[in-house]
Amino acid sequence: MFKKILIANRGEIACRVIKTARRMGIATVAVYSDADARAPFVQMADEAVHIGASPASESYLIADKIIAACKSTGAEAVHPGYGFLSERTSFAEALAKENIAFIGPPVNAIAAMGDKIESKKLAKEAGVNVVPGFVGEIRDTEHAVEISNEIGYPVMMKASAGGGGKGMRLAYDEKDVREGFEATKREGLNSFGDDRVFIEKFILNPRHIEIQILGDQHGNVLYLNERECSIQRRHQKVVEEAPSPFVTEKMRKAMGEQCVALSKAVGYYSAGTVELIVSGADPTGESFYFLEMNTRLQVEHPVTEAITGIDLVEQMIRVAAGEKLEMTQDDIKIDGWAIENRVYAEDPYRGFLPSTGRLVRYRTPVPAWEGDERGVDGVRVDAGVEEGGEVSIFYDPMIAKLVTWGETRDEAADLQIAALDRFEIEGLGHNIDFVSAIMQHPRFRSGELTTGFIAEEYPEGFHGAPTDAAVTRALAAIAGFMASAEADRARRTDGQLGDRLEPPAKWQVSIDGTSYKVKIGEKHIKVEGDRIDIALEYTPGDRLVIAEIDETELAVKVAKTRTGWKMTTRGHIHDVQVLPWHIAPLTAHMIEKIPPDLSKFLICPMPGLLVTLHVGEGDKVEAGQPLATVEAMKMENILRAEKSGTVKSVNAAQGDSLAVDAVILEME
Repeated sequence: MFKKILIANRGEIACRVIKTARRMGIATVAVYSDADARAPFVQMADEAVHIGASPASESYLIADKIIAACKSTGAEAVHPGYGFLSERTSFAEALAKENIAFIGPPVNAIAAMGDKIESKKLAKEAGVNVVPGFVGEIRDTEHAVEISNEIGYPVMMKASAGGGGKGMRLAYDEKDVREGFEATKREGLNSFGDDRVFIEKFILNPRHIEIQILGDQHGNVLYLNERECSIQRRHQKVVEEAPSPFVTEKMRKAMGEQCVALSKAVGYYSAGTVELIVSGADPTGESFYFLEMNTRLQVEHPVTEAITGIDLVEQMIRVAAGEKLEMTQDDIKIDGWAIENRVYAEDPYRGFLPSTGRLVRYRTPVPAWEGDERGVDGVRVDAGVEEGGEVSIFYDPMIAKLVTWGETRDEAADLQIAALDRFEIEGLGHNIDFVSAIMQHPRFRSGELTTGFIAEEYPEGFHGAPTDAAVTRALAAIAGFMASAEADRARRTDGQLGDRLEPPAKWQVSIDGTSYKVKIGEKHIKVEGDRIDIALEYTPGDRLVIAEIDETELAVKVAKTRTGWKMTTRGHIHDVQVLPWHIAPLTAHMIEKIPPDLSKFLICPMPGLLVTLHVGEGDKVEAGQPLATVEAMKMENILRAEKSGTVKSVNAAQGDSLAVDAVILEME
């Protein structure tokens, strides 16, 4: 077994590998860029080596620097994590030349499966179902249009070396192909150094199912059941679970055996994932097709670990050291249900725009990296950040992964909701409310999922999860109690109200515009005259309140405002105003503040790089016309005109780094 390994990655996956290595008694080496100098993974490792500037192209993507770090520290093997160099054959070959073990599959398997075009040919030869499409070289946009017309719309354009949702465009007609083909090529070139694109038929009502593969160097290959990864946004997975609510035992066996056959055809060993697209319109479940094989550890591997009890990182290390798998296919069971939500630095209330910045406050429902494959009491947090740290523009916007395990799917989902309510993040936008809303959604609970779930269920964007009447009344009671506690503190503070004044016991609590009369008694609270049995504690300044109502816990995050609080629970931010009964009627006389009209400005909605400015001063534009393209978090975002008009002035130039809310141009 190795004595020391180097992790050629960063963030939560670096922490993840270090945790297992530490348990196995293996020393670890971290490599880090300028942006990650104070990151948790650097502190967790036994040694750390600085490898360059913040951009990945100047640090994590330079193989020579990582090999030099191995030599200087004596690391015998490298775990690549996911992304960066994890699927680069040149990196694995360079390690082999230096006699450094690669904790991953053989070079020939990476090469065969890493090219989406070649992998489809190999899959077809191995007897695996493949999606109809064009798998040759596409010359230009006209050729792409010709191919798309032959296949039939809708089609998906994909960068050959792509992954992680980058370099993908869905086209419903010829216009979409003409608009998106060059952008797909650019994203492929910028993110992966390869601008080749292939086009395939887009499967209607598609479900994204993937099979976890594990093999050793002695010819043994197993499938560790499936993961359901259908809930995606912009082809980036948001929610993953294992097993799938759609897959039957018969389907699981058929899928697993095909994926094992493909793996054996390329001599695969280590952990890997075969991604399949399944037609949800086929009730037999037999219409499944090969998408691609990821020759590395997946972001969502924890849900497989939770239901199988197998540490995939440990198995990867053991396989790389030449050990034989100790389990057989018959040993692979499904115990319970696991769900993973990716907590991203993005603002769902503003169209999921990237949100970078400092984590002013960061509290997780359970400590990160505690417990076993199922965490602590069924709640596991995999994270690579800490309070005071920064989510940088240079890397993926993922803050953490929240994994829950339960005996049933509903139990795992309920645990997610409760844990998300206890997740505290301040300083930047995040998607906690959004994933909580998904966990509560009737369609999610029914298991009727497709990759179009988010687009279909939130066509007008996200504005918070629906809140039932019982929760709203509980919030009114909590707000009234907090207001009394605040008033009591003011009464006891020297120079404030004076200790002879009794704090108000009657409050008007307005929640999102609906008012409730709340009366605080010595032993109970009444809302609109109805008694609520509630137990809670609150000290002015608390940011998280845990209330017990009818033996059910409700966790509420609170943020003070001028006239009340922002109260967040169950996937919704509530605007709460609290006033004494005798003052509340006076609000009817307040003059409403009218916000300024900003419609004539094109405002940058996120921090990013202005890649293209499509118009100039004096140009006439039509509603919907592209005005600018901004790259953020390695993704290109097209900003379009909201209405027709003429460009009065341009305030930014191509290549500029823009701050959020920066004015790009002004219309007349």
